[in-house]
Order: sequence, then structure tokens, then C-alpha cells
Amino acid sequence: MEPSGTGRVERRLAAILAADVAGYSRLIEADEEGTLTRLKALRGGLIDPKIALHKGRLVKTTGDGLLVEFASVVDAVRCAAEVQTALAESNAPRPPDRRIDFRIGIHQGDIVVEDGDIFGDGVNVAARLEGLAEPGGICVSARVREDAAGRLDLAFEDIGEQTLKNITRPVRVYRVRPIGASPSASEVLPLPDKPSLAVLPFQNPSGDPAQDYFVDGIVEEIITAISRLPWLFVIARNSSFVYKGKFPDIRQVGRELGVRYVLEGSLRKAGNRVRITGQLIDTTTGAHIWTDRFDGALDDIFELQDQVASSVVGAIEPKLRQSEIERARRKPTESLDAWDLYLRALALRYQYTEESMREAISLLERALAIDPSYAPAAALIGSCRLNQKAHGLGQVSDAEIGEAVRLARRAIEAGKDDPDALWMAAHALSFFTGEHATAANVVDRALTLNPNSAHAWLVRGMVSNMQERPDQAIAAVEHGMRLSPLDPLRRGFTIIMAVAHFAAGRYEAAIEWADRTLAAQPDYRQAMRIRAASCAYLGRLEEAHDWLIRMLHFEPGMTIARVKALAPPFPPELLARYIEGLRKAGLAEE
Repeated sequence: MEPSGTGRVERRLAAILAADVAGYSRLIEADEEGTLTRLKALRGGLIDPKIALHKGRLVKTTGDGLLVEFASVVDAVRCAAEVQTALAESNAPRPPDRRIDFRIGIHQGDIVVEDGDIFGDGVNVAARLEGLAEPGGICVSARVREDAAGRLDLAFEDIGEQTLKNITRPVRVYRVRPIGASPSASEVLPLPDKPSLAVLPFQNPSGDPAQDYFVDGIVEEIITAISRLPWLFVIARNSSFVYKGKFPDIRQVGRELGVRYVLEGSLRKAGNRVRITGQLIDTTTGAHIWTDRFDGALDDIFELQDQVASSVVGAIEPKLRQSEIERARRKPTESLDAWDLYLRALALRYQYTEESMREAISLLERALAIDPSYAPAAALIGSCRLNQKAHGLGQVSDAEIGEAVRLARRAIEAGKDDPDALWMAAHALSFFTGEHATAANVVDRALTLNPNSAHAWLVRGMVSNMQERPDQAIAAVEHGMRLSPLDPLRRGFTIIMAVAHFAAGRYEAAIEWADRTLAAQPDYRQAMRIRAASCAYLGRLEEAHDWLIRMLHFEPGMTIARVKALAPPFPPELLARYIEGLRKAGLAEE
């Protein structure tokens, strides 16, 4: 910062304290009025009195920060430490995403004073040090540490020489902590803008140190696999492994690592068998979201590691999404960002009603208005239009289909590294345009990015059906079901299995999978049609007609002509056989 060149100018040596609110934009977006009111109260009742007590001069404030001058380095550091301690006490009863945490930087240097404002190298260094501080933390320069060390009940942790923006020379920086405090004791990190997860070291209750490498290998594989999910913020191994050998309080872990979810587990070995347990916990409530166990042989340790990692990711991904959807539902509608709008639409997309599809599309259009490049929202609109068309959930115009296809293509371009956007867009392209080869390439890219995406495997199965490869479709869907054995949307997997077996001429198997679909969703019309057609080809015409009557209860006026209009772009032979089966069951032509 430089003076303007007007007014009275003087130079002096001073200790400069720069502070700002960590995550200020996020706090304002979540609760503007509440954040501003509380910040004003903290300034008036806590921060300003501390500055005055320690003989500081408040030079200026911004919306989320302040600049203070002290004659004494000791006074500056003591003031900062007391402010952070008082703020931590004030924040204690509040949820992590509603805490107001300051970051503070302090430097001693020459300043230029003009009309009450201060400028110069000393101010610039203090501002850069503030940017290095963690929320609730203090960073100081070596010059400050030299003057203050030994004169305050504080420890100075050397974090080495740092290259600061627009500062030509490196600056040695120290973190300030209460004496005796562990490095993480004062850290309360704000939650990221997207779902966040830490995988803690799994426990080895056997006590056999020789098994530690295997246990740690499992965790590393899981971290690597989960890190492929672009919508998830995953803590690096080196940070989560500081808890190795400990039994930490999960809520404290959430505060220290700044995560909403923690995955923890254990491994027990008996002879050549091993049992691995895992549980996913919400750090803000302590609630268990998911638990499971995996049993296997140690004949091939690395294969077992891959299997466990893949199974864990496939199992927790839908649970994490459901937890995030519930969180978004609790937020006031005026506080929703693009991610929250997407989550709400995602929940509605799977309700399969005319109203839910309309509402989901409306939410997604709002998300795209906020962020036109948000690929998952663009792709999900195509998925909703597909549901409307395939399940008869309201009229879909040619213009709306054209827009869905355009958005799917945009999602593929903008979301090249987002597996969810890719598989949803691939599904829409396959269904609306019949570009099955292109769709197959797109979903294969999604699986390269995240081979543990159960729903990407599901779409791979759908596309394989359209390419007249039913056995390949069955293999893909079976893999998807193994990844997500308790998926609340399992009916999507079972109906594709029914179609694949029908395509392969295995009508008994098609009936079995249609029944599984109907057990999960008794009004699933396509499952009824597949069942009726399969029974007809087996010569069970009375049973086929009974299922047709049930289907017509939910879809009065359904005809052969309308089935042809609603059907996905099946290969010609498959579509002809499907229609003929319904005709045999007694469905009217017009």
C-alpha cells in the first residue's frame, strides 16, 4: 500500500496487526443479517475493547477485516492472543459452519502515516501473514518473534521461510500458540463449500505390528478411490494419519480437519481370513450414517485391498449424497446455492412423479442461472426430461427435448472431469438421439474417472442394451449392484437386468428381475410391461393379460402406438419383439 501523496506524511516503526474473518463470503451467503449483527457485537463487545486495553490504534476496518497499529510488539501479540482466546470461547456453542473465526497476521516494520491511514512494506507483510494464518490462528514474522518470545506465555512454531505475494524477500514465519497446546488444539477449520470427508487410520486390534502395513494400505486405497469423486473434498492421508494409534472424539476431528464426515474402521485377522469393518459418521451430530463389514482371504492381499476400497466407496457414495440432500432440504430457500439446488433436484428426480420432475427442472434452471457452467445441473435436466418421456410424466415438447440434448452436450464439454455429469449426459444422448456409440464412450470416460460409480455402471448397462449386447449389460449392472448393495434406487438396476434378460430371450429371468423391481416400486409401469411381454412369450397368456390390466390401472388408455412413442430407442429387433409380446398379452393397437 502506498500513500496518495496528499496531506501530512510521517514515518515511524510500529507493530502492525492485520485481521480478517475466515470464510466471510460463505457466512454472508448463509445468513447475511445474522453474520453482520454478530460481527458488530463481537467488534463492540470484545475486539475493540481489547485493542484499546493494549494501547492499539484501530486504523481502519473493511467489511470483514481490520488494521491496527501498536507501538509495542508485545502489546500487539498479547492483544491478538487474547482476542483469539475470547473468540474461541464465544464460538464454542455454535456449529462449525456458523462460527466467526478471525485470522491474524502481525509484523514489525517501518510505516508511512498519512491523514491517519498507514502504508508501506510493514503493512503489506502483515496482510500477507494474515493470509497464512489458519482460522482462529495467528502468524507473525521473525522480527515479531524476536521481540515477543520469552515475554509472553505463548509458543512460536517455526513454519519456515515463506514467499509472500508482492514481497521481494522471503519472510520467516511463526505460528503463535498457547504454551503446552498441541498444534491442532486451537484450530477450528470452517467446512468447505462442498461435502468433506476424512478417512482415519483403521484400528488394528490384533496388536500385531506386522499387520499395520496391510491396515494402512487399505486406508490409502480407500482415500485414493474416494478422491476421484469431484463433488467431495477429501483430506489428504498425511493429515488424517496424525490420529494413528489414537481414539479421538469424532466431533473434535471434524473441527480440527474441517470436515463434515469421518470414515473410521478396524481390521481383524484370524488365520488366513480377515474381517474389515467401516462406519461413516457425521461429525456435526455424531450420528452413524452407514456401517458395514467385509470378509475375505489373505491369499492376495492387494486384490483384497482393491475390493474393500471399491466396496466402501460404492456403499458410502449414495449415503453421503442422501445425507447432503437432507442437509440441503433443511436450508432456507433463499440461502440455496447451485450445489444445494442441484441436491434438491436430485432427490426430486428419483420420485418419478409429474410434479417432482417439473420442480426438479425448475430448481436446476435456477442453479444454471447462478452458474451457467455447472455441468451436473445441465446433465440432470436431460435426465429429468428422459424420465418425463420414458415414464409418461407429463408432456415433453420437441423443443424441450432439443434443449435437453443441447444441455447434455454442454455438460460433456464443461464436465470433462466430472463423472456424474458425464454418465447423466450419456444417458440422455443415448435415449433422445440414439447416439449409443458416443454415449458408450462418454460413460466409459466417467468410469475411468470414477470406476466405483455404481450409477455410471448402471448407465453402461443401459447403453449396452441399446447396442444389442445384453450379456455385457448384465455384467455392468451386476458390478454396479455389488458397488452399491443397499442403494435406495436399486429398482433402476433391476429393471435394466429385466430388459437385458428379455433382450437375450431369457424370459423367466426377465420375469424374476421385473418382480424385484416391482417389489421396490409396485407402480413401475415398464416392469409391468416387461413382465407381461415375457409371460406372453412363455405361453402364459392369462398371466400376461393380468399384468397388462394392472399396468392399465396406472396408465389408462395405454396402447401399442403409445408404447412405441414412449419406448427408448431400442434396437429394431428388440423393439419389434417387445411390441409383439405386448400385442400377444392383449394390448390394444390404438
